[in-house]
Amino acid sequence: MLNPYLNFDGKCREAFDHYRSVFGGDFEIVQTFRDGPPGMGVNEEEMDNIMHVSLPIGDSVLMGSDVPAAFGAAPVTGSNVQVSVSPESKEDADRVFAGLSDGGKVTMPMMDMFWGDYFGTCTDKYGINWMVGVGQTQD
Repeated sequence: MLNPYLNFDGKCREAFDHYRSVFGGDFEIVQTFRDGPPGMGVNEEEMDNIMHVSLPIGDSVLMGSDVPAAFGAAPVTGSNVQVSVSPESKEDADRVFAGLSDGGKVTMPMMDMFWGDYFGTCTDKYGINWMVGVGQTQD
């Protein structure tokens, strides 16, 4: 399954409330940085910003987050989109991740994450940002 992932500079909640008003439905997940583990390095002013939100639309899921200052450069409109892919197993995720990152740049290696997924991110040799994750109910 492929799903778009949008990054924002503090406007994720506002944007996703708008998308929900357009497409209807309910959010599957809404987490703020305050919901994350301690030590993430997020400023107190950004703790209530969105760490992850997902809105099912038909057979797809629109996902997004705010990018706190501690995580690096603010998102740039036009390049603030990533493609999320959900392989069936950890082994398949490793294969897909290796293929996508070959000749590109690994930004977060595949690993078990605090929210329960096996997850990693990379930019392929064509400049496309990818998120690879196996959910808690997969594998």
